[in-house]
Amino acid sequence: MSEPLIGQTCQAFASALASREPVPGGGGAAAMAGVLGTALCSMVANFTAGNKKYVGVESDIQRILCQAEEIRFQFLKLVDEDARAFAPLARAYAIPKDNPCRAEVLEKATLGACQAPISITRTSCKAIELLEEILDKGNTALLSDVGCGAWLCQAALQCAYLNVCVNTSALQNRETAEKIEQEMDRLLLLFSPRAQTIAAEVSRRLRKGK
Repeated sequence: MSEPLIGQTCQAFASALASREPVPGGGGAAAMAGVLGTALCSMVANFTAGNKKYVGVESDIQRILCQAEEIRFQFLKLVDEDARAFAPLARAYAIPKDNPCRAEVLEKATLGACQAPISITRTSCKAIELLEEILDKGNTALLSDVGCGAWLCQAALQCAYLNVCVNTSALQNRETAEKIEQEMDRLLLLFSPRAQTIAAEVSRRLRKGK
């Protein structure tokens, strides 16, 4: 990977994703979905901040804006972190199967490949929490953007979850794998419905009276 993926144009990133190159892949796509979902949260906050109609929640909006920007930049970092983790994993798989060091190197690389999607999963949950708050405090003219953000962050969560599972399934240390999977299961079961609830509430409010 000669240049950071996040420095590419949207067209270049999509072309790289569609190619036969191993990165970016599902993990990078998950993180990018999180970037977009969180950016929508920031957009709603920016259109709310300084608006006299929402002066009562101004301090909350400023906090949400600050937190959303931190989360967005974390997602951006994770796009490239996920890609970087693939290189040692690819090298490990290339080690001849009769090499006595192969299993240990492969186990370490596989565990390393889990880390970025684990972080994407956790970061998605933080983004969903902010979208829950901006739903009731943000500028109602941007209600649909809150719903779109929720769907995108739910997609980031679910896609990252799958990228964790594909790696934990290959771990030989089942105790470590199960510990990771238990946390990921818990987060998915808790936050995926919360994202759906946001989107459903947005739809309800948009279609009221119909």
